[in-house]
Amino acid sequence: MSDDTIEGVRPYHGPAGGWGALKAVGRALADQKAVVEGGRSLLHANKPDGFDCPGCAWPDPKHTASFEFCENGAKAVAWEATSKRARPDFFARHSVTELLSWNDHDLEDVGRLTHPMAYDHASDRYLPISWADAFDQIGGALRALESPDQAEFYASGRASNEAAFLYQLLGRKFGTNNFPDCSNMCHEPTSVALPDSIGLGKGSVTLEDFDHADLILCFGHNPGTNHPRMMATLREAARRGAAILVFNPLRERALERFASPQDPKEMATLTATPIASHYYQVAIGGDAALVEGVMKCLVTRDEEARRSGAEPVLDHGFIAEHTLGLEALAAHLAGLEWPAIEQRCGLERARIEEIATIYARSKAAILCYGMGLTQHRNASSSIHQLANLLLLRGNIGRPGAGICPLRGHSNVQGDRTVGVWEKPTEAFLAAMDRVFGIVSPRRHGHTVVEAIEAMEQGRAKVFIGLGGNFAIAAPDPGRTCAAMRRLELSVHVATKLNRTHLLQGRASLLLPCLGRTEIDLQAGGRQAVTVEDSMSMVHASRGLNTPAADTLLSEPAIVAGMARAVFGPDDPVPWEDLVADYDRIRALIEAVLPELFSGYNDRIRVPGGFRLPVGPSERVWKTASGKAHFLPLAPAADPRRGQGDVLLLTTLRSHDQYNTTIYGNDDRYRGVFGRRDVVFVNPADLAARGLKAGDLIDLVAAFAPSGQRAVRGMVAVAMDLPRGCVAAYYPETNALVGLDDRDERSGTPAYKSAPVRLSAAA
Repeated sequence: MSDDTIEGVRPYHGPAGGWGALKAVGRALADQKAVVEGGRSLLHANKPDGFDCPGCAWPDPKHTASFEFCENGAKAVAWEATSKRARPDFFARHSVTELLSWNDHDLEDVGRLTHPMAYDHASDRYLPISWADAFDQIGGALRALESPDQAEFYASGRASNEAAFLYQLLGRKFGTNNFPDCSNMCHEPTSVALPDSIGLGKGSVTLEDFDHADLILCFGHNPGTNHPRMMATLREAARRGAAILVFNPLRERALERFASPQDPKEMATLTATPIASHYYQVAIGGDAALVEGVMKCLVTRDEEARRSGAEPVLDHGFIAEHTLGLEALAAHLAGLEWPAIEQRCGLERARIEEIATIYARSKAAILCYGMGLTQHRNASSSIHQLANLLLLRGNIGRPGAGICPLRGHSNVQGDRTVGVWEKPTEAFLAAMDRVFGIVSPRRHGHTVVEAIEAMEQGRAKVFIGLGGNFAIAAPDPGRTCAAMRRLELSVHVATKLNRTHLLQGRASLLLPCLGRTEIDLQAGGRQAVTVEDSMSMVHASRGLNTPAADTLLSEPAIVAGMARAVFGPDDPVPWEDLVADYDRIRALIEAVLPELFSGYNDRIRVPGGFRLPVGPSERVWKTASGKAHFLPLAPAADPRRGQGDVLLLTTLRSHDQYNTTIYGNDDRYRGVFGRRDVVFVNPADLAARGLKAGDLIDLVAAFAPSGQRAVRGMVAVAMDLPRGCVAAYYPETNALVGLDDRDERSGTPAYKSAPVRLSAAA
């Protein structure tokens, strides 16, 4: 059976963006009955007087276009600005057992939550509860714990700086550093690896740097789906002649060609802008080996140039002044054999040397990377190699050059900055103690995986989730869902219903909050929150829509309500006053972090906000040595991979989803429509197993006991992938990612390289 006879699978020949994007925006607004509110909202997305789009963390340009939003941002806004409602009467009609049989799209498509709800075991339904009673129940459950470390305070990356700061204050005042957050599942390797190399766990570039780069290296990301506003930046760079080198196992349409919906000429003529000047389909997990090969070429050529008196390839002035460790790196590279490099990365030596030539000729290079780099067993070591590559030619700390981790959630970076972290620094904790007169715990808390293990073992009793779809985003849902059901109390702060809310332990509460697009009116007047984008810009976000229900509370108000219930009326922290005026929360953030947030309240009132200090941008390296470090550590090889019939699975987001939120069942750019039960496989790998496109297949975790973790009855779709690599949708294939299969340094699950076996469906 060929792909063109598989139901719902057909070639899509259009570019990324273009008329397809505009039609999708229109459908999203209409489907959510959000044409009026949603359409009005989009005109104010990412504007100084409007709200920050909840869709991604790509920064806003200083001079915004008339429509500064993208297709997936529009879907996110429509999803939140929907007129659909999940009122108490909905829960009265549907038991939790019934709702568990619904798919993820249909659960969220019910609409906005409107009332606080408590699970009732007798009726198997969520029933209304007052805010006061909900807070009392939370306070009682937390106070009854034998140890503060029996509580888990999970945070999603879309929470504002203000909500996140109050949340971590609540947890630390309670006595725990258990702050598993969505960073643990995506960019934690960035947070732990980049400080080793350059002294800061964030990117070094600004949006303006892309105007000056003549080379952009794109590793393991798909901007057309996951951060589409980046496409405007890549398009501008391509049109002015910058080289764009893409390294990705799949050929993603947005990195091939893009038609800007804001360009009348492209739209009228049905033309598009080519994006990648060179496309390299590196094998899954082979990026570090590829980079080592490029660096081996550069170091060898530099040695030859010095012997012949030619112009050096490396920036020796920068290296001497700003770095340590080149000798050890050079020795490591010299010991690598080319056949091993080629085998690990899936590219021939000639192509690797081509990359080295392009890089050596560039004057200013930016290196971007996404979760295709961070969700592997060797992710932290891989990021060290990316930093090494930039340091060799002084490509950090000058215009048009630097490293650019592509964060997903719109404030995942800001939440970490203001304290949502399981491993806080001593300086941060000492400042918290000084400002609030508390004694913060010093022992490290739990990551996401460690929190799941603690729930599984009965060491965690209470889970509070500030947003997110924890159990479905996490790996190994069989174990994760069972662990959630062992809890004494789970509390979910949310705008919409999702599957995690249906995993009932002894007690569960569902607390509805305001969305980013909605007016936040408190005792002190209308409030704005702040967020930090992926390039360390902090700016205000102010909702414009009427709240979905007058029973909703803001996230800061919900956190404060929980805190007052825990600590009682005599607690010296003025929780109610802080919620009345968010300026007071920002003043406390400034008091704890004065070097970062000096003049916080004044600076966010300037259109566009302000940039936090980024030492590497100024060639200030906050490492122990005061220098940037070359780190030659070889990525740890996984002996299980590459064994016989074992394939590596990378999980993907479709073009019609954002994280675990499924807007629809189409994946336009990959030619899949109306379904998600597909696995993309190299035709030769299918043939080697006696299979062909269209066959029903099973995927089984390669090293789990006797098929314990499997996804069955999927449809094989032939795709141009490197041999030994397969791809399928997240979160449907999370069952194939083991809790113990994770980056050893950061703990981030290996969603992008799960070892699997593929066979005909049983």
